[in-house]
Amino acid sequence: MFIWIASYPKSGNTLVRSMISSYFFTKDGSYDFGLLKNIGQFPDVTLFENCGIDTKNEKQVIRNYINVQEKINNKNSIQFFKTHSLLFNIDNNLFTNLDNTLGVIYIIRDPRNVVLSWSKHASISLEQTTDRMINRYHFGGDINSKKISERTLVYSGTWSTNFNSWKSFKVQDRYLLVKYEDLVINKEKTFLDILNFLGKFRKTKLILDNKKFENVLKSTDFQIMKNLEKDKGFVEAKINKKTGEKIPFFNLGPKNDWKKKLDTKLKDKIETAFSNEMKELGYL
Repeated sequence: MFIWIASYPKSGNTLVRSMISSYFFTKDGSYDFGLLKNIGQFPDVTLFENCGIDTKNEKQVIRNYINVQEKINNKNSIQFFKTHSLLFNIDNNLFTNLDNTLGVIYIIRDPRNVVLSWSKHASISLEQTTDRMINRYHFGGDINSKKISERTLVYSGTWSTNFNSWKSFKVQDRYLLVKYEDLVINKEKTFLDILNFLGKFRKTKLILDNKKFENVLKSTDFQIMKNLEKDKGFVEAKINKKTGEKIPFFNLGPKNDWKKKLDTKLKDKIETAFSNEMKELGYL
């Protein structure tokens, strides 16, 4: 059964996956980029291709989301999946269902910082990124790209619809909200909350391995991960298509501060568009 690690892009998904994979897929909790292979991505164009689905046919792909999940679902164990998709229903085709899903860890980040981070990552202007967050419904889908992530079409929705859609799992008590800011300010407590949430779905009670826990916290420090990318590279990093330069995936992290870098007009535009959600989350 699946536990989704869901978020809007550039909201802390990689950090949460790094911590989870370090704890559950190592002996001592020491992180390495290779561990992320234990947590797949959905949708992933190759999963559909392996099931014989024509990935050039968008409607056929959407119709087969549940079918593909059924084929790869190990009902007897927990499987983690990363996604930037909203929890959609397109023409009565669901993103997922309770037969395949145990729960969701949803990571949220102040949209005023998301826009700065995503603009850098995608090599587009802050104005374009703001419009994408407020209006854009999907990204990816470049069938000619050599990168799987760019070939895969993801229905992200807007920043607010993405966040609101996954709340439906609250009703079944299968939902954990994680604020990126809490991961920065109080990483230890936030990760413990994540482990306790995951413990609800295990057949045996989760007994905390304190040494492993401490190693996870240390080895997933932002600066350590930034240095690791510098030394070894990181598969999720992108290339600036205009300059050909590699864009660091781990750029500013906790030092990303909209108060210093975001134009007042764009700040106001974001706060107007997402006023209700930002007040709910304590960002306003």
